Amino acid sequence: MSDRSTGDAGTGDTGTGDPTTGATTADGVLDLLGLLAYASLTAFFRLADDAALADSLADKTPLAEVAVAEFGHFQLLRGRIEEMSVDPNDAMQPFVAAVDDFHARTAPSDWLESLVKAYVGDGIAADFYRTVAQILDSETRELVLAVLADTGHAEFVIATVREAIEADPRVAGRLALWARRLVGEALGQAQRVAAEREPLARMLAGEADSQLGDIGRMFARLTDAHAARMAALGLAD
Repeated sequence: MSDRSTGDAGTGDTGTGDPTTGATTADGVLDLLGLLAYASLTAFFRLADDAALADSLADKTPLAEVAVAEFGHFQLLRGRIEEMSVDPNDAMQPFVAAVDDFHARTAPSDWLESLVKAYVGDGIAADFYRTVAQILDSETRELVLAVLADTGHAEFVIATVREAIEADPRVAGRLALWARRLVGEALGQAQRVAAEREPLARMLAGEADSQLGDIGRMFARLTDAHAARMAALGLAD
């Protein structure tokens, strides 16, 4: 890999002050982009598989469209990593085990569980990334926020899950338990990634006090957003 500590890769002007800090920030940004790129690539394959679980063509089409959007996100992230003169495969590789393990532990057993995972599980991860995006340079922040924008599946998931609950109220309890498990696994994955990737952890820790607020408040916001999603689905959290 070439030097990652270019000024436009980190937050603010990395050309002044402590060069070590600038390099650490750039490495942290690259870690975030690598993680998002692999997560988007994995989402493409997963959503395509989930679409195959649907009983009707009307249900297959929306998820297939979301899968295509996720691949588009991957291409955008890959392009940004290449602009940093880094091989995208090298940037993604450190996160393969953590992301794959998460999906292995949270494999849905049916169509409805796959929808809840796409909405709730992926949603809380996206909320975390949006929060982190606040400390990035403007160009990278705009890219991350664009990648995390709703791909149009939320409305479809909410309507489908609510219809299923109306048809069989017993479904609600099972899906609520499944959603809580997803959140626990997602938070555990985030902790694992931060523990294993020192540049990313340092970037977050170095900016938390001034721009993200304390970690407790951040996770409180994530919890509030999760509760809102549960309510939208008609599930008791």
